[in-house]
Amino acid sequence: MKNTQNHIIKTTNLSIGYTSKKHQKIIASNLNITLEEGNLVCLLGENGIGKSTLLRTLTKVQPAINGTIFINQINLNEISNLNLSKQLSVVLTEKLPESSLTVFELVALGRQPYTNWVGQLNAKDIEIVEMALKETNTKQLAQAKYYQLSDGQLQKVLIARALAQNTAIIVLDEPTAHLDIHHTIETFTLLKKLAKEFGKTILISTHEINLALQLADQLWLMTPQKFVTGKTNDLIENNQLNTLFNSDLIHFNKKLKQFTILNS
Repeated sequence: MKNTQNHIIKTTNLSIGYTSKKHQKIIASNLNITLEEGNLVCLLGENGIGKSTLLRTLTKVQPAINGTIFINQINLNEISNLNLSKQLSVVLTEKLPESSLTVFELVALGRQPYTNWVGQLNAKDIEIVEMALKETNTKQLAQAKYYQLSDGQLQKVLIARALAQNTAIIVLDEPTAHLDIHHTIETFTLLKKLAKEFGKTILISTHEINLALQLADQLWLMTPQKFVTGKTNDLIENNQLNTLFNSDLIHFNKKLKQFTILNS
């Protein structure tokens, strides 16, 4: 029997979706998920399947419809926002509000859960920010205005901010959506490094399936019929990737460990 102490995130009969005064839309239900610490986990699924909704629910950005989420064996609803921000950091797809912040200042925002009410950085905070810049290879950008950055540079800076927040869990929603292949590979390699060398638990939704298959320790496969989780190689061997897309055009080639076009 697995030691549940390693389950940094766990859900019980979780239902996700949206609720308004007149209507409730359930996107997925009865999700019983466990996430082990220190892994890079990729959430895969078609557009509109609910990946972003799941991540927003797990991170308390929006409420669950039903069920329970546990972070380090504590009910998410019982964790204050301040305490949660010391355990979990989030990089979502929303645009940053307009400001004249430098890269250093943007990364330093990751220290907000630990600074005093005026947000003053002490020597330790500055040391952590500088470490985050160094580890993400963005130190040379420290004095640049964040709006001057390319998409690839900005993504690394946002990951640096999450690293500066010093949380055990980092959740990212489509962090490579607008990046070219070079910056996409660079971002995935960085996330793998944070999981392997820093012991971070990284949960990322992505459409970069071939990179996910190469680098992820674990996959979450989201389809309209079911939600499957497991070690990457186990899911490949059990033919679970074949159910990921409802399409006659592509097929998962187990031998090549990638999706290929049929009859090509």
